[in-house]
Amino acid sequence: MELHYDIHDGTGPYMLMVHGFLSGRAQWQVNLAALARVVRPVVIELWGHGRSPAPEEPASYHPDTYIALFEHLRQHLGAERWAVCGQSLGAALTMRYALTQPTRVLAHVFTNSSAAFADAAWLQARRATAQQQADDVERDGHVALEALRVHPVHARRLPPEVRDALVADARLHTPRGIAQTLRYTTPNAPVREHVHAMQVPTLLVCGEREQRFQAYRVFAERTLPGLEVTGTPAGHAVNIEAADDFNTAVVDFVRRHA
Repeated sequence: MELHYDIHDGTGPYMLMVHGFLSGRAQWQVNLAALARVVRPVVIELWGHGRSPAPEEPASYHPDTYIALFEHLRQHLGAERWAVCGQSLGAALTMRYALTQPTRVLAHVFTNSSAAFADAAWLQARRATAQQQADDVERDGHVALEALRVHPVHARRLPPEVRDALVADARLHTPRGIAQTLRYTTPNAPVREHVHAMQVPTLLVCGEREQRFQAYRVFAERTLPGLEVTGTPAGHAVNIEAADDFNTAVVDFVRRHA
């Protein structure tokens, strides 16, 4: 099986773009035209999300497996180095990739991601909740998916056309794949204990209206070597809610580092 991915036109190196939980390729639709000035976006969808299949094996969903898949994709594209960009859960995965394959990453961009910086207390609480949610999703399918508060049907601050596209992506999700993501990806996603070793130029575009992430922002600023931070008046979906700010920050960052 292979993750679904789309390669968009652009100028410069490839940029791998990884969405968050219950999102899909529409996550980036308001960013692609601007980013194409400096990169060639490669937009993937995680297992069970959108157009990607949903393997049965639990090991397929472990973050380390995603890292191997990203690296395989880079080699398939013939890129010696590329940029990477992650949103939410996707940011935890791209950060792990940048930590694991620093010589292959020109620049790393990420947005608000509690999953990346979670501590032991968060993990303990998350594992119990995730297991129950996974059981519900496996049993009740899309009804249970739409009950999750992060499902795009509940989004209120997104442009209508983006929200509609995300909802359309969500209709393609495979409940079994989402359940396995809850069981095996999210609880194993944090890289908090390793980020001090980051060797890759990294930019956080932070949505400052998401209060629960601000402590993680402080942790990131204190811990990630050379981290650059751009704050924006947005919530969790910062690249959509503050698309112009996000696009400007990323284009400038990539121009300087990639």
